[in-house]
Amino acid sequence: MNFDIIIIGAGISGAGAGYALAGKRKILLLEGESLPGYHSTGRSAAVYEPNLGNATVRAFNVASGAFLKSPPEGFAEAPLVTPRGELNICDGEHRPVLDALLALDGIGGNRVHEITLDEAAALMPVFRREEFRWAAYEPGVMDLDVHAIHQGYLKGFAARGGRLLCDAPLTKIEHRGGLWRIEAGSETVTAPLVINAAGAWADTVARLAGLPPLGLQPKRRTAIILPPPEGHDVRGWPVLGVAGDEAYLNSQSGKLLASPGDETPVEPQDVQPEELDIAIVVDWIERRTTLKVRRIERRWAGLRTFASDRAPVAGEDPMAPGFWWLAGQGGYGIMMSESLGRSLASLIETGELPADVLALGATKAAIAPARLRK
Repeated sequence: MNFDIIIIGAGISGAGAGYALAGKRKILLLEGESLPGYHSTGRSAAVYEPNLGNATVRAFNVASGAFLKSPPEGFAEAPLVTPRGELNICDGEHRPVLDALLALDGIGGNRVHEITLDEAAALMPVFRREEFRWAAYEPGVMDLDVHAIHQGYLKGFAARGGRLLCDAPLTKIEHRGGLWRIEAGSETVTAPLVINAAGAWADTVARLAGLPPLGLQPKRRTAIILPPPEGHDVRGWPVLGVAGDEAYLNSQSGKLLASPGDETPVEPQDVQPEELDIAIVVDWIERRTTLKVRRIERRWAGLRTFASDRAPVAGEDPMAPGFWWLAGQGGYGIMMSESLGRSLASLIETGELPADVLALGATKAAIAPARLRK
C-alpha cells in the first residue's frame, strides 16, 4: 500500500501529528501494539503546567494552551483541562529554587506568585508547616484528560481520512527509489516521507532504518495511588511540590496520586515500578506531610524519553531526506502534543514553525535532529 506519509507510533505525539497533517495527504498511523498509547501515553497522569522545562519546552507548552483550554467543536465530549493549581513550599535552604520559579511569572499569561504559609495551609492543610518558610502558588496549573486528548486526535485523524494500523510491529525499513518501504506485521507499506514518533523506541526505529541514533534516553517514572486521608476531602487540593525535591503529590478522582519524580535510565521496555522507588515516595510523603501511608491502591511506571539537552526533537534527519523525527518530549509530551504536532506539520509543509510558536521564542535549530549529531 502506498501513502504520502507514514507515522510510526500512535501515542500522543504521533496522534497529534497525524491530526495536524490529515486531510491534505494520504496518511498511515502505524502502531506496533494492539491499542494506541499503551506505553507512555496510557500511563500518564499529566497536568498542564506551562512553566515546566527549559525555555524551548515552555514555548511549546504555552503554545498548546489555547487548544487545550478551548478545543475545536466536536473534538471531545468534556473539557480537556480542569482547574487544579499548584502549591510549591520552600524551606530555608532552597529559596533560590523558589525565586527561579517566581521569575517565570507572567510568561505566556501564566501567573506565579508568592503567598503566606497561612494561605498555603488553607490550600493544602497537611504539609509539615514547621519545616517551611515560604510558598508560591500557580493558579493556572490544570489537570489534563490524557485519554480524551489522545482519543480526540485519533478520532479527528480518522474523520480527516487518516488510517490507523495496529498490531503492526516494525521488522524492516529501507529507502529505495525515493520511497521508504516499511514491513510491519503482515503489511508492507511505502511513502516518500516517514515520521519517527516511536517514543522510547525512536532510536531503535532509526537503527532499523540504517541511521545512527540521536542518543535519546528513556527514563522510568513511578506513580502510586493512595486512598484519601480520613477527615479530608482532597478533591480541591492543588498539586504539592517542595522546592529542591523531585517528588510531588496530587489529587486525582478523590484520591491521592504521588510520584518520587524518578528519572531512572532504562532500555525501552514494558516498564514496571521498582520497590525502591515506591519506598522513596512513601518516605517523602511521610516526611513532608502529616499523612501516614497505610495502603497503596495502585502502583505503576511509565517511560519518559529525553534528548541530552532536554528539548524535543522535531525535524528532518540531515542524513536521510524524507525521514522526520518527532521524539524526546520527556515528561512534557501531553502538554506540547498539539503545538509540537502542528509545528512538525508546518515544517513539512512550509519549512517554518507556526507564527505563534516563533513568537514564544522557539526556533527550528533548538528542536532540529541535527543539533544532536554534532
